[in-house]
Amino acid sequence: MIHATFHHGTNRINSFQITGHADSGEYGQDIVCAAVSVLAISTVNGLQRVASIPVQVDNRDQAGGFLEVTLPPKLEATAELKGQTLLQSFEDGLKDVAENYADFVKFAQIKD
Repeated sequence: MIHATFHHGTNRINSFQITGHADSGEYGQDIVCAAVSVLAISTVNGLQRVASIPVQVDNRDQAGGFLEVTLPPKLEATAELKGQTLLQSFEDGLKDVAENYADFVKFAQIKD
């Protein structure tokens, strides 16, 4: 099962963590895993390449599937807006996947 956790501060998403594997199909045929992976990779790439935000990324696929991304605590206003837009879109997409595939994805939101 995939566990996705988003950490929220005051008016912002500070970080997210994704652990586990969906196991909804055979390797290479797992559409739930593919959906979560595409959303996560696109978001990290957007944060780094489009918004130019120096996010901290911890990716350990060998450890049972693990991705943790943390934003710097303070960003310039335009970078903050871009980053939060990307993160909110990612969070919304992951919520939809978790609702449609509840047997394979659990979603949590934590207020820091």
